[in-house]
Amino acid sequence: MDESVVLTALAPRLRWFVAVGRTEHVTQAADELGVPQSTLSRGIARLERELRTSLFVRSGRSVRLTREGRLLLRYAERALAELATGARELAGEVDSVSGRVTLAFLPTLGAEVVPRVIGEFRARHPGIRFDLVQDAHAVLLQRLRAGEADLALTSPLPEEAGLAAQPLGEEELRLAVPADHPLAPRAEGIPLADAAGEAFVGFLPGYGLRTIVDAWCREAGFTPRLAFEGGDTATLRGFVGAGLGVALLPVSHREPPPGVVELPLTSPRTSRVIGVVWPRDRPASAPVRALRRFLLNRDAPLFPA
Repeated sequence: MDESVVLTALAPRLRWFVAVGRTEHVTQAADELGVPQSTLSRGIARLERELRTSLFVRSGRSVRLTREGRLLLRYAERALAELATGARELAGEVDSVSGRVTLAFLPTLGAEVVPRVIGEFRARHPGIRFDLVQDAHAVLLQRLRAGEADLALTSPLPEEAGLAAQPLGEEELRLAVPADHPLAPRAEGIPLADAAGEAFVGFLPGYGLRTIVDAWCREAGFTPRLAFEGGDTATLRGFVGAGLGVALLPVSHREPPPGVVELPLTSPRTSRVIGVVWPRDRPASAPVRALRRFLLNRDAPLFPA
């Protein structure tokens, strides 16, 4: 394709495409961008015509990225980050801090939250590199105590003398059920007690969500009967779709996989606080201080609405 066509078609609408690609919802993206939905839809359609490829599969106001759309999204996000870095560098806003940070985080944060946060941070601090550790809550805290990690994104927040913690946001959990399950039509929400007789698929002991889900079930008056225990959200959601059981899982910010319905819970309140944790008495390097400051002062919510 002629380079002038690429620049003409892509550059003005790059931010629009990224917003729709991240949310996979035209109305939500239009609200975030502050543009009319019709204008956004026309802009994306024109971009597809000029690139001669389909970027989205449409279903009402929801959309799903095609293979070509996912490919373009990676490059588009990278390009926007580079442009933002250049603009901040011209304005003298990019500092010269360099070094490494070991960031530990829960597996449930690895698909969207951590990559988004790191991308935003590195646009401001391009000289800082990351060593990333993904593990269960109990292991993350042990790594902090042993000096094997600088910061951890986890839940629940610990209350112990040697660790400091600050909340960053709340993550909602919903009851994932098979699409043909008798509870599936109740999209308005159900009390957790209505699932007391169901088989559950859940997290292994040692995972923060295992402790939290068990507590919510006790509050609802029952102990969950576990058909499978694992450590990966996508695997558990897949087993729900296969009919192995139901599960309390973080809400999908993209469309749930085929065969799975996510039901809001009316009682108890099933949201958990995600926060950043660090060793209280260990001196922090400049890169660690920069990341901690960035996490605590971000304006954007940690989880999409």
